[in-house]
Amino acid sequence: MIVLGSTSEVAQAFVEKALQEGEKFEKIYLFTSNKETTERFARHIDVKFLQQAEVIELDLTKEIDYNRFDYINSNVLFCAVGYLGEGTEEGLYDNRNTERIIDINYSKLVPVMNYFAHKFENRRSGTIIGLSSVAGDRGRQSNFIYGSAKAAFTAYLSGLRNYLFDKKVHVLTIKPGFMATKMTEGLPLNPKLTATPKQAAACIYKAFKKEKNVAYVLPVWSIIMMIIRNIPEFIFKKLKL
Repeated sequence: MIVLGSTSEVAQAFVEKALQEGEKFEKIYLFTSNKETTERFARHIDVKFLQQAEVIELDLTKEIDYNRFDYINSNVLFCAVGYLGEGTEEGLYDNRNTERIIDINYSKLVPVMNYFAHKFENRRSGTIIGLSSVAGDRGRQSNFIYGSAKAAFTAYLSGLRNYLFDKKVHVLTIKPGFMATKMTEGLPLNPKLTATPKQAAACIYKAFKKEKNVAYVLPVWSIIMMIIRNIPEFIFKKLKL
């Protein structure tokens, strides 16, 4: 299994869930921009599950040498890459902040996804799981830079799913709502609408095994976002969301 964004609590919880369920991987490739933290996780799954893992440094803000990845073969790709950025008004008009949000969540991520998707296509098997966000379902004033990048990523996964369908490769889009993670620490999240990484991992694993196309981590979010998507624009633009 290939894991992009392997410092993510959700990614690590999914790896553990899959191993607990008896999934067998010759090796798990943990891509990360934080090697030290990821190496601790690699040691953890080695001790707990006797699972071999390799930590690979990947910084999406820098130029990538894809030749380093030629030897990697896998049947599952799990992408939990995400960067919320600074959502305040100051952050909105900070172009470095904007560029980083777009780069990490979409523009620099998609070429990496495509590189491995091509391998899956050539092998004519496998599953690609991408974590997008409910923020991509409609632009809201509170996080529309992040939301626009996630909307683009959702569209990318949809197109990739369509393209790879007859190549026998399954693409699963996951749309988490509020998540209790380091990225959202300190935000005033409604506990009834917030999932833990373990809850998310269980939902994602279930969707993976059922070969779903799109899944919300908490079912209530599908209802919430259906309502939000259908609010007429002349009303929606006046709302504080």
